[in-house]
Amino acid sequence: MIILQANDVARRFSGVTFFEHFSIQIQDKSRVGLVGRNGAGKSTLLKILIGETQPDEGTVSMKKGLKLAYLAQNSGLSSELSVYNEMLESFSAVIKLEQKMRSLENEIAGSTDYETQEYTNLLSQYDQIQHDFNEMNGYGYEATIRGVLHGFGFDESFYDQKVSSLSGGQRTRLAIAKQLLETPDLLVLDEPTNHLDMQTLAWLEKYLQNYQGALLIVSHDRYFLDRVVTEVYEAHAGQLDHYIGNYSKYMEQKTAKLMAEQKAFDKQQTEIAKLEDFVNRNIVRASTTKRAQSRRKQLEKMEVLAAPKNESGVAHITFRAKESSGNEVLQVRDLALGYDATQVLSRNVNVDVKKQHAVALVGPNGVGKSTLIKTLLGKIQPLAGEFKLGANVTIGYYDQEQATLDPNKTVLHSIWDLHSTTPEKDVRSILGSFMFTGEDVDKKVSALSGGEKARLLLTVLSMNEDNFLILDEPTNHLDIDSREVLETALNEFNGTIFFVSHDRYFINEVATEVVELSAEGTRFFDGDYDYYLEKAENIQETVEEQSNEENTVAKPTSYQLNKEQQKEQRKIERAVADAEEQMDILNTRQGELTAQLNDPANGTDLGKLTDINNELQAIQEQLDTVEEAWTEASMRLEEFQG
Repeated sequence: MIILQANDVARRFSGVTFFEHFSIQIQDKSRVGLVGRNGAGKSTLLKILIGETQPDEGTVSMKKGLKLAYLAQNSGLSSELSVYNEMLESFSAVIKLEQKMRSLENEIAGSTDYETQEYTNLLSQYDQIQHDFNEMNGYGYEATIRGVLHGFGFDESFYDQKVSSLSGGQRTRLAIAKQLLETPDLLVLDEPTNHLDMQTLAWLEKYLQNYQGALLIVSHDRYFLDRVVTEVYEAHAGQLDHYIGNYSKYMEQKTAKLMAEQKAFDKQQTEIAKLEDFVNRNIVRASTTKRAQSRRKQLEKMEVLAAPKNESGVAHITFRAKESSGNEVLQVRDLALGYDATQVLSRNVNVDVKKQHAVALVGPNGVGKSTLIKTLLGKIQPLAGEFKLGANVTIGYYDQEQATLDPNKTVLHSIWDLHSTTPEKDVRSILGSFMFTGEDVDKKVSALSGGEKARLLLTVLSMNEDNFLILDEPTNHLDIDSREVLETALNEFNGTIFFVSHDRYFINEVATEVVELSAEGTRFFDGDYDYYLEKAENIQETVEEQSNEENTVAKPTSYQLNKEQQKEQRKIERAVADAEEQMDILNTRQGELTAQLNDPANGTDLGKLTDINNELQAIQEQLDTVEEAWTEASMRLEEFQG
């Protein structure tokens, strides 16, 4: 069923067409990704779809009663409530129903005359409310809240903290959590992966894969799109193209489409050239003029294909090391990281970086990845241990905070002042390859967008020609096309790379090795991100198996008993969630069959009606069984929760 649809919508600003003829359909279980370069109109289209702004042309329609939620990019919760109470707001209707149910229970308990109509009505009302309470996850909503908060990195220590006291990134994560808890029919997310570490991203991907409603997602995170979406709309050059499949499938189809369009265009151009040549050579000769006129008519009737759009606006990034370094580029031995000896972020840090290798540094937020980079750059001192750079190593640094740029300088002088002997026309030419043209070069750094500052920093790195690039979140602020260009440039670089990134797709494309940083130290993985993920999971499973074996031999301690209780509680929570999912599937099928039963088109088909009735009875029996299991699991869960 289509729940939201836009037909031929257009947006214009000051008489200039931004885009037109954009059409999109979203089904009730869709997983839609919306991609395109910065400035292609993605966020503008989202605002039109959700009704925040109106299109200049075209129509937008949605299913009556559609429950829609939209989370804008980097928007965080603003609330004076505690974290837990703010999440409870998503279940206000359930809580009111629960209060009503408890009130009725007291009335029933206080009744003495069980034969009156009033008492019968009371029981009937209670049965209906209890049924509605079950349907609204009344017995499991607090477990759901805890599960979602845990997934976003909020343990019980955060529950009583005011939302307003949290950081911007934390409030953004809470905003996503609250939207998920409200379970809208259509959830619209604009760059939801900002501020999320890899562990949280992996959890969110699994959660969204099982989400019961529809999803519309704008994201530059290609790894995330690969795992969540099943269809992609691409906004480019004022048009909107639709592809079936995840991000990788979309890229395959797009490449094939562009190649086919180019082949067809080239073939037609060759044919046109031949026809024109024949006409030019034969039109004036009496013996061949009729054939030439025939060819001319053929040309006039031909529907000429437009040349495939080779979009401008992609930076041409190249990196080249002026001088070669030694084979040992960086050695880190037993470093302790932090700003204060009383608050060590990580210890026992060991890293080896070899010449022409690309090493990715990964780990949870707050563990000290950027601190390690600042330590290597000499900006802060290590709390313990040592590190050594190899022979003839020169460092080029990309700062995710973009603080290495002088906000008072122009774009031109940000480069020219570092390379004063380079002619101005050459500096302008290089800036042009990074998409700084015309008056752009006279802009002050302070007036640039995040994406423009990112390109300027990459220009500095390109011009400096260092042989060891240290990059701290280099893909932040870059659109997908620019990220792909950067990946190609780094893969062709003749030097060495050590980088921090949350972009898992980028890590897969660039890294030759991965170093995982934790509070306890580092672990080395000789491969890309997928290899690291597989091996890390294997290590974790081995550790858990060994721990389980030890627990079966050793006498359980109170800690172990508590762990067993937590394990049992998680098992029950999964049982509740599984039962709810089964009930949703069965209820959906029951509704479909009921609609078929009531369809006048089936009214004379006795055989079909019998089959529908039989299936309905079977589904009702399954529902009764699943609801009984769900009630039992929910009651056990309540016992665990006190």
